Amino acid sequence: MYDEFNALIKNRMWELVPRPPNANIIRSMWIFSHKKKYDDTFELHKIRLVSDGKTQQIGVDCGETFNPVVKPATIRTILSLALSNHWSIHQLDVKNAFLHGDLKEIVYMYQPHEFVHPAAPQYVCHIRKSLYGLKQAPRAWYDRFTHYIMRIRFVCSK
Repeated sequence: MYDEFNALIKNRMWELVPRPPNANIIRSMWIFSHKKKYDDTFELHKIRLVSDGKTQQIGVDCGETFNPVVKPATIRTILSLALSNHWSIHQLDVKNAFLHGDLKEIVYMYQPHEFVHPAAPQYVCHIRKSLYGLKQAPRAWYDRFTHYIMRIRFVCSK
């Protein structure tokens, strides 16, 4: 848990600020899980800080929600090209992908219970980057990914 928290601090996920009056403050929680290998045997313990996005209010601390989805035709095309050209295909799992998107909205979260700053216990976290559980996390990640892909001269399909 300490490693995960330190990674969030290192990536400047939030800054501590005095609690604004009348602001919607969301909660956070730690999620524990087990990661398994391809053969269903245990690989490692995982822990992740997630926000309670269900308390977010559209138009207040989040905009329209979004879920990026790959079209089935795109998957079929890629697989067909790979098969006909004898290319190998590798699955890619981007570690902490959602944590790299920058937020446009102002979102406040209570400090994680186990890590309340002793000098500022009444302060809240002004979230700067997307966090698992936020309604806008998929959009923030997608926007950053799209910007990078277009910068290296890929073209977005319609």
